Amino acid sequence: MTELLKLQNQMCFPVYALAREIINHYRPMLDELELTYPQYLVLLVLWEQEKQTVNQLGEKLMLDSGTLTPLLKRLEQKGIVKRERSTADERVVFISLTEQGKALETKATCIPEQLMQSLNMSMEDMIQLKSISDKILKAV
Repeated sequence: MTELLKLQNQMCFPVYALAREIINHYRPMLDELELTYPQYLVLLVLWEQEKQTVNQLGEKLMLDSGTLTPLLKRLEQKGIVKRERSTADERVVFISLTEQGKALETKATCIPEQLMQSLNMSMEDMIQLKSISDKILKAV
């Protein structure tokens, strides 16, 4: 077997495993809010800018509409977001927060710090990891 094909020499495996582990560390915090990690990501985007189209959300989250639409339907069923078709173009669907969705932001403010503690990482390490991740994502 060539050295290049050994699991221990793959860059993608530790990134994949790390992503799973980080999401697992989010789980207990998000369970308290009755949210999944992808739902939390949608809310992060909407807390920044409350009303957006499905396409805008998809671009920011790097998700296609086939993945995003069922996720948004579940958030709507929970009363966290509302979906409205554009009157100008029925193909465009706007997503906005309900009062319940807005209230979740206050409850979620402690999550980044709790995650950092859970992972036993310093703010400097988190910033460095994010910077490297962003650099790779921009390159691909």
